[in-house]
Amino acid sequence: MNHTTSAVRIWDLPTRLFHLTLGLSVVGLIITGEVGGDAMRIHFWLGYVVLTLVFFRIVWGVFGGHWSRFVNFFPSPQLVQIYVAALRRKEQPKSISHNPLGALSVLAMLTILLLQVASGLISDDEISISGPLTSLVSGAWVSFATNYHTEVGKVLLIFLLVLHVASILFYKFFKNEDLITPMIDGDKQLPSTTHPSRDSITSRAFALGVLVACAYAVYRLVQLGG
Repeated sequence: MNHTTSAVRIWDLPTRLFHLTLGLSVVGLIITGEVGGDAMRIHFWLGYVVLTLVFFRIVWGVFGGHWSRFVNFFPSPQLVQIYVAALRRKEQPKSISHNPLGALSVLAMLTILLLQVASGLISDDEISISGPLTSLVSGAWVSFATNYHTEVGKVLLIFLLVLHVASILFYKFFKNEDLITPMIDGDKQLPSTTHPSRDSITSRAFALGVLVACAYAVYRLVQLGG
């Protein structure tokens, strides 16, 4: 059996840039939300950036590089059970891209981010700040969205962010699995027969087009509120 390994492209450049930009934007959202006041102007713009990135990741999860596609890393319940059982036996199961628990965290993060931004678009603090789409929904929905955005969604987002960082550190220092470097340079040392992710000039140009289209969609969405 051939055990030859080589550097295999797992994370394409658009996915890596998405990950970095999203992380910085979420941290910025949390900080500006806590500061309030004039910082809320930046808070709204960061919200639009995050919504654009979430839309992009959804599209890229269908058309992106091989290991960026949802179908190639989202696990079945059975795989999650097998993976958790292996961890309990103190084994060290390896994954090519996201491990099963990591894949679930990706889904959770995208869902919570989408809900957080959506609720922000129709939130109103009844003082000076209101989302651009509050005029399109009833007062009851505005009240519900405001409460969720400030009391529930923010807490869930901070929790997932802390959990994400803690998981990376856990795998690095306790499982001897470096999850950071592959997300920076895109490659992992894997069997030479591993299917690589497409990461060509053409695919990167396509990703840029998708990003621009998503940004325009967010712009048009925000404009609906006049």
